[in-house]
Amino acid sequence: MNLPFTLQQLRIVKAIASERSFKKAAEILYLSQPSLSKQIKRLETQLGVLLFDRTNRKVTLTDVGVVFLQYTERVLALCEETCRTVNDLKNGERGTLTVGASQTIGTYLLPQVLALFAKNYPQITLRVQVDSTRKIAKMILDQSIDIAVVGGNIPDDLQTKLEIESFVEDELCLIIPKSHPFTNKEHKVINKEDLYHLNFITLNSNSTIRKSIDNILIQNNIETKQFNIIMQLNSIEAIKTAVSLGLGAAFVSSSAIEKETKLKTLEIITIENIKITRTLSIITNPNCYRSKAFEFFYNELTFLKNSK
Repeated sequence: MNLPFTLQQLRIVKAIASERSFKKAAEILYLSQPSLSKQIKRLETQLGVLLFDRTNRKVTLTDVGVVFLQYTERVLALCEETCRTVNDLKNGERGTLTVGASQTIGTYLLPQVLALFAKNYPQITLRVQVDSTRKIAKMILDQSIDIAVVGGNIPDDLQTKLEIESFVEDELCLIIPKSHPFTNKEHKVINKEDLYHLNFITLNSNSTIRKSIDNILIQNNIETKQFNIIMQLNSIEAIKTAVSLGLGAAFVSSSAIEKETKLKTLEIITIENIKITRTLSIITNPNCYRSKAFEFFYNELTFLKNSK
């Protein structure tokens, strides 16, 4: 519907009601008095009512004018709030950002980044979505996530539609119990053949992370089919606990064992002439609007990347 008034006319009504004078209202609004009077006459004609009683020396509101002023003040206050909010969002002083991560990254690496970001930008609300790389990539494409860090393989059908940037290298570490004989080896280095004599603890065979780890190992000429797998568990935390209890060995992300390394609850063994790494990626949608909150978070990731 077409409104019978403009925001300028509402500002005029509020000024006249405040100053109780057409002349003073015109002065504070930097308008000529004839122009202001013309606007009020047009407004009253559009509404079909009188808003001001002009019979006395002082301009006063009619009963309808009193009610109209109440709504006028609410409308103008909401307009001012809208302008402040848009300006805050434009300058990054407020905002909401949805961040995605694949499972291992979301559990172990991303919380450190989020804690630092929240400290530097407490005014920005963060929402976090942790899922498989495939699902996170699809949510980026659907624009339900603004930016994500993933470690798995991004499906070919999504790669051409997303912006993919290398983030950092994540090392896959071989962990064993502190009581294992391999801990007595010189420099804690074993050769590739020694792997096939270990008892391995892994994630379930249908796990996305398990498949990703197996693929990386195979790319490094390690025959995962020859592993002696004695146990399959449903979480990395369960695997780390099982290893620390002396039940077997496992390959896990270096970011997942920072606490255990500090507490020395397990040992990391190096494979001679082999360093097993995967590249973590930052993924975004090139067609998605990038807010100030997005820019701030991306800059934090870039800083972390350059400091590695």
